Formats: sequence, structure tokens, C-alpha cells
Amino acid sequence: MFKRIVVGVSGGVDSAVTAYMLKQRGFDVRGAFMKNWDLIDESGYCSGEQDWLDAQKLCRQLQIPLEQINFVKDYWLEVFGSFLKDYDAGITPNPDILCNRHIKFNLFYKHAREKMGADAIATGHYARTNFGPFLEMFKEQGPIRLLAGVDDIKDQTFFLSQISAEALRCTMFPIGGMTKAEVKRYAADVGLESFARKKESMGICFVGKRSFQDFIAEYIETKPGDFVDFDTGKVVGAHKGLHHWTVGQKAKIGGCLQPYYVFQKHVEKNVIFVVSGTDHPLLVTDMVYVESPIWINKPKELSSGVFRCQFRFQHTKPLVHCSLIETSQDGNRLFVRLDEALRAITPGQYAVFYKDEECFGSARIAKPGPSVVYGSDRSTVAICG
Repeated sequence: MFKRIVVGVSGGVDSAVTAYMLKQRGFDVRGAFMKNWDLIDESGYCSGEQDWLDAQKLCRQLQIPLEQINFVKDYWLEVFGSFLKDYDAGITPNPDILCNRHIKFNLFYKHAREKMGADAIATGHYARTNFGPFLEMFKEQGPIRLLAGVDDIKDQTFFLSQISAEALRCTMFPIGGMTKAEVKRYAADVGLESFARKKESMGICFVGKRSFQDFIAEYIETKPGDFVDFDTGKVVGAHKGLHHWTVGQKAKIGGCLQPYYVFQKHVEKNVIFVVSGTDHPLLVTDMVYVESPIWINKPKELSSGVFRCQFRFQHTKPLVHCSLIETSQDGNRLFVRLDEALRAITPGQYAVFYKDEECFGSARIAKPGPSVVYGSDRSTVAICG
């Protein structure tokens, strides 16, 4: 059923091993390199160019054809434009989730199927589905389930939580059942040592080696404003723009007995409310309001009441048990009650929902609920000189 497979080749070890494994299984493998960003950094060097050279090297070695697909304009409109709009509005977005939703598992998927004749696509993501790593258990009518990768640290289902079920049905994740260490050992064993040694890229792809503060300042106008102590109402410092700060981040305000942390941003007044101490009660809540959910596999329990599941809004943090309830008839708004209070739940980020090893989908965080109050002791209020 699945003969021609188009692999998203990035120049890294994960996609290299993915392509090799598919070739070994006898598939008609084609490589595709997605060009999503087109900006040379301050040193005059575009880091994506080396990835393109490495992708060419891999495909020559494996003797598979390679095509570069230009999604620069689409990425700017669908991902980067939304990223800037959110930051300008004082919201903290997640461009990786948007990139997977709009580019890799939408435009790339359609290009591979319609222009390259692919029966399925494959990527080097650390994730699995109930159809198996090579779609060997594919069912025409059966539901598709996104499952966490076996490597807890590298699991990427968080970032895949808004892709369509249609694309997922025809996607292979050959390395989802392996750990990163196993992938690197495998690469070394089959002659892909140079990819195993390549340094892994971290952070937001379009920022590169620059500091995020310097990068974002190039696109969003700096609007200085006040840091205001939420407990006292007093101005305790000055900031250079809402977009430079996110909820829970340590604020750089001198002369205080305890450091301040960002609690809330008021866009109209251009004010950042801060609280004293990293464990301040106002930074912690066990309630979250979310909206615009994208379901890969919508839980049936939601339509009849409460869905007991697990929650995270940062991919590196442990899962927390929760109760999920729809609060609008159209299912576009939900309320999350956490079994454990969490710190710095941030508007604009995504609440991702799991049960056992399945990732059901995610929804955008509209706002955290009322903060958990540990008591009436106000001794944490900062005193500035």
C-alpha cells in the first residue's frame, strides 16, 4: 500500500537515520528539505545553508533524490507573523507548534502527496502512532492515535499536538521507538557518523545565535513603561517593552530585598505587574481557561461531562493530572482543573492533553484561573531603596 515515502530531511541525525531505515526496508524513498527562513545573521552566515549542504550529503550517500521546497513566504505569514502579533500584544506564543501545524504537516504533507507522488511522509520526530513506525498496522477506517516517543526527554508529541489527523494517518515516525542515544549509536554503526557527531540545534530556529532580546527588538517597536508592584501598587522600575518579558520571568529591578518576577502584563497601560519572590502565591494556580482546541482524537468523555487526563504547558515539565470540561456549546472553550497547582501558566502558550501514552491534542491558554493563596502572610512584599 505504501511504496513511495517522502522524508523531511533536515541535515541532522534524526532524519538521516529515518531515511536510512526506510531505504533498508525497500521503500521508494525521496528526500525533501524545507526552507522556511531566509535571513542571514549579523556575521553574514545563514545557518540553514549548512543544513542544506548536509541534507545533500546524506541523500548522495543513500542514493535518494532530494528536493528543496521553499516555504519562506508561507512560514512568514502563518508562523512568524502570528509570533510577532502575539508578542506585540503581550502574549507569549509557541512557534514550533504553529510550524508543525501549518508548514510540516500541512503544506509539506500536501506537497509530498500531490507534487511528489508520495503514499506517505516520514519525519525524524520522537513520536509514535498506533499504526506503527512504518504504518505496518494501518487501517483505512480505524482511528489514528498520536503516542509519546519512548524517550521521555526527547518526546516531541507536545509540538505535534495540533497537527491534523489526516496528515498523521499517512505519517511514519521510524525512530519514535528509540532513544536519542540509540539513534546516535545506530547512525555510527551504519556509516552516518558525521550526522551523529553534528551538534543539535536548540531554541527557536529563526533566532539563531542571537540573543532573543536583540532579535525581537528588530521587529517590534520598543515602548518603555513601568514595573508596578502588584501588592503595593507602587512603581518599582522601568521596562523597555512588554514583548521582552513573559510570566514567571525574573525582572531586572535593582535595590530590592527579594527579586521581582513578572505576574501580569497590561497592554493598554503598557504596565508589567510584578510580585516579590519566585514562590509568590499569585504566580501559582490550579485552574486554567483554554480556547480553540485542535483535537487529533477528541475524547468522547468531553461531550458527556468531565474528561480525566493529564496536562502540560511546557514540554520539559512532568505531566499533571487534571479534569477537563467544555464550557461552551461549540466546544471552543474549556476549563482545566489541575490536581496540582503550577507556577507561571502563561497566556498564549498551549495546554497539551494526554492520557496514558496518548496525546489527544491541545488548546491555547487564554488565562490562568485565580491564584492559589497559601495564607495571609504578606512578608514577601519587597522593600526597595
